[in-house]
Amino acid sequence: MEPAGGDVLSKLWATFTPVSRPPLASRGEPRWRRSRLTPRTALPVRRDCWASPPANPPWPRPAAKARAGGNPPFGSLLVGPDGTVPAEAGNTSLTDDEITAHPELKLARWAARELDQDTAARTTMYTSCQPCGMCTGAIERSGLGRVVFALSSEQLNTLKPAGSGFPRVPAEGPALWEEARVPVEGYYQ
Repeated sequence: MEPAGGDVLSKLWATFTPVSRPPLASRGEPRWRRSRLTPRTALPVRRDCWASPPANPPWPRPAAKARAGGNPPFGSLLVGPDGTVPAEAGNTSLTDDEITAHPELKLARWAARELDQDTAARTTMYTSCQPCGMCTGAIERSGLGRVVFALSSEQLNTLKPAGSGFPRVPAEGPALWEEARVPVEGYYQ
């Protein structure tokens, strides 16, 4: 039996255009799919191999650049195990007109795509503010070993005018267990 709204989902799925990339067979499966393990279980946590932040940390720089460019003042950078900065990003959600253009999300995507599993686990993300839920999920899936943030979410909220947050959207569920479990069953084995 097809779940309610199946036609709508089919039409929505049909509107997605495939990205022009070589097939998985030619470029290998993504690192997280090869092991079928979460980054936390794939490698033991080795705190002895994380690089320390530099004496004059450059991590406020991407946030300042984002603000100077007309965007929200948030930025992040990655520090590899050897102490180098392989990537940095600022928030571009206004200039890109893209609500998910958070620097933490950009760098998590970059790390998952560009770093091998061992290097990612020994890489630290330094970020201007505590990552939001969306970015936290991406960071966890990217395999990065540690996140250090300058401002907590609570500290950030004290710097904002009252009532400037986003309204809560109610979420309801679980629903349709029998239908929803079918495509998921067996995937994580």
